[in-house]
Amino acid sequence: MRILFVGNSHTYFNDMPETFAKMCRKLTGKRPEVTMLAYSGKSLKWHSEEYFSLRYALMYGKFEYCVIQQQAHPFPDPEETYTYVKRITDLCFSNKVTPVLFMTWAKKDDPEAFYEMKEVYRDLTEETGSLLAPVGYAFDIVNREYPKIDLYWKDGAHASAYGSYLSALIFAMIVTGKHELAYLSDEGIDFRCDFEGDHGFPKAEEKKFLAKVPLDPAKTEILKKVAGRVLGIREKELPENL
Repeated sequence: MRILFVGNSHTYFNDMPETFAKMCRKLTGKRPEVTMLAYSGKSLKWHSEEYFSLRYALMYGKFEYCVIQQQAHPFPDPEETYTYVKRITDLCFSNKVTPVLFMTWAKKDDPEAFYEMKEVYRDLTEETGSLLAPVGYAFDIVNREYPKIDLYWKDGAHASAYGSYLSALIFAMIVTGKHELAYLSDEGIDFRCDFEGDHGFPKAEEKKFLAKVPLDPAKTEILKKVAGRVLGIREKELPENL
């Protein structure tokens, strides 16, 4: 299985695709081949304008799935999002690649912003025929019902190791079709960035950039249940509230 992740720091943070790949191997016995086109602060408009690398990857990469993540903070105008999601999903379908829309989350201090995001993703899922990864729904549930699990990095926007673990769970369940999560590892990856780079973007410092970390099994058990909860409903029929 080959999967391409297209997005920005909400995709690459805590090496989320690596956690996803390990989960898939545990669920299926086979490790997927994962490729990522993700750059700090970039929107799908930028990815569309940098068309040749994305086009080449989808035409010749022999991918089965392409995960598509729009900029989240700020969330672009819905019309812009529709335009560029449609352009990328059309490119996926023309190359027999299944697009998966990565529904992201609101900032920690602005939870109401999620409600506009979810409507856009609901409509896009139906209009494009893509799969939906309802990560934002899962974040919303955990934030409201399990506030002691902090899904956010110190900036209140990016995911913590727990937030990235939750994202990886949902993607792994979607592409493998497996919902038996009890035997998944409780290990996560934590970006150790103590400062920010230009324009407020995370900047790597090689010696302390990331580290594998053990996560609290009681918390990951809750995350597994929430992931199963949001995926227990058909993607195109997600309700207003879960």
